[in-house]
Amino acid sequence: MTVLASALDPASPAYGAHRRAMLARLAELDEEHAKVLAGGGARYVARHRARGKLLARERVELLLDEDTPFLELSPLAAWGSDHPVGASLVTGIGTVEGVECLITANDPTVRGGASNPWTLRKALRANEIAFANRLPVISLVESGGADLASQKEVFVPGGALFRDLTRLSAAGVPTIAVVFGNSTAGGAYVPGMSDHTVMIKERSKVFLGGPPLVRVATGEESDDESLGGAEMHARTSGLADHYALDEPDAIRQARRVVARLHHRKAHPDPGPAEPPRYDPEELLGIVPGDLRTPFDPREVIARVVDGSDFDEFKPLYGTSLVTGWARLHGYPLGVLANARGVLFSAESQKAAQFVQLANQRDVPLLFLHNTTGYMVGSRYEQGGIIKHGAMMINAVSNSRVPHLSVLLGASYGAGHYGMCGRAYDPRFLFAWPGAKSAVMGPQQLAGVLSIVARAAARVEGRPYDEDGDAALRAAVEQQIEAESLPMFLSGRLYDDGVIDPRDTRTVLGLCLSAIHTAPVEGARGGFGVFRM
Repeated sequence: MTVLASALDPASPAYGAHRRAMLARLAELDEEHAKVLAGGGARYVARHRARGKLLARERVELLLDEDTPFLELSPLAAWGSDHPVGASLVTGIGTVEGVECLITANDPTVRGGASNPWTLRKALRANEIAFANRLPVISLVESGGADLASQKEVFVPGGALFRDLTRLSAAGVPTIAVVFGNSTAGGAYVPGMSDHTVMIKERSKVFLGGPPLVRVATGEESDDESLGGAEMHARTSGLADHYALDEPDAIRQARRVVARLHHRKAHPDPGPAEPPRYDPEELLGIVPGDLRTPFDPREVIARVVDGSDFDEFKPLYGTSLVTGWARLHGYPLGVLANARGVLFSAESQKAAQFVQLANQRDVPLLFLHNTTGYMVGSRYEQGGIIKHGAMMINAVSNSRVPHLSVLLGASYGAGHYGMCGRAYDPRFLFAWPGAKSAVMGPQQLAGVLSIVARAAARVEGRPYDEDGDAALRAAVEQQIEAESLPMFLSGRLYDDGVIDPRDTRTVLGLCLSAIHTAPVEGARGGFGVFRM
């Protein structure tokens, strides 16, 4: 075995400072997650419980196999917006009757579970994950439909939710809806377009238009039960495939549906794997609070991969990028990790070759980000940094093996793209609490704007306002700093969640298991033109 040696000293002052900074960020993250768990607040939670109903996460927990994990996705969706953090929807991956499933659950304590623009984006991201990884979809439905105040941002793109359900079904990916309450208007198409639908006696209400709308549109007088109740849909319309007596019974029946799916993983479970040889607790003290200070990503790799066993590829060439082969929870994995931030021509060429090798071997790739981007300057431009950076981005863009990305530190500029940022469709992307991502660092961006403003003043022959320049730089730095933080980016669904560094191995293992539900096949050719 090629076990990584660790030079980390947990007793050093630097380690202690890094750990304290990370724990402070984790405390801030916990505060935000607590807001998500609180749903619509104590008043609405109490009212929901008074109706004899389970909360969204309680429904999920009852659905899952006992003592199995649930990988919640996008929990901070809508953070920093005018809408409640969490976007009134729970999404994640969990095991039901031994089958890994993508689960969504409306939170009816938040504006009745109504969908706002962030709810829509979160749901569409969940469907994307289900489709790419061939995960059965279970929708736990209780929603009043679109939030009418933001309908202009929901109605037109919202149709993709129903399109996705039909495409999943057409691709042989099972879809199951369990209706716990209202599923009204467009929301009626979730049970209507799912392969299997479970409804609950005197609880489920599914109709295109409720009694008030029917009265206005047609003059007909009707009631909820005759118009869209569970018994009517079970006996008359045929929309309900299964008729449940209460919520636990509905969840029991949904589990039985999954048990009969005969849904199989494309790749068998690889079996037990040796844990890392170093304590994952030490991950808290590796990344400096100041991301301008470099760190060795091998220290992270050593605490994440099986047995801390890592076969490095081209260790003496392009040393600002670490590449190599490992296993994680038994699954083979290729790793690309930024070592000193900047990507040069050698690193770019090394990455392109490594990505091609992973595709030949059908091995998924893990990108560990800490990059300030590709190197600038006349020497590097003359040396071909543009074409070599393009070569790396070409390889990543056209790679067909699954990609996983974790933002450990900085992820700036085109380096974010070359390391498989959100726009390059990684199967999953997570961030550590201290990570940052933007077009460039706050100081650099403010400096560029200052240089441009000074040049404009010279051209116009006017004196430059130094006080105004200082105020501009400070304002720009503050804005870019705020917009590059992980909670801001996670709120916009630019990642799938901000995670505790100590959970990295577990999160990646759950993702790899889900990925291997679908075939893993690399590109055999099919890359764009590599400029030499």
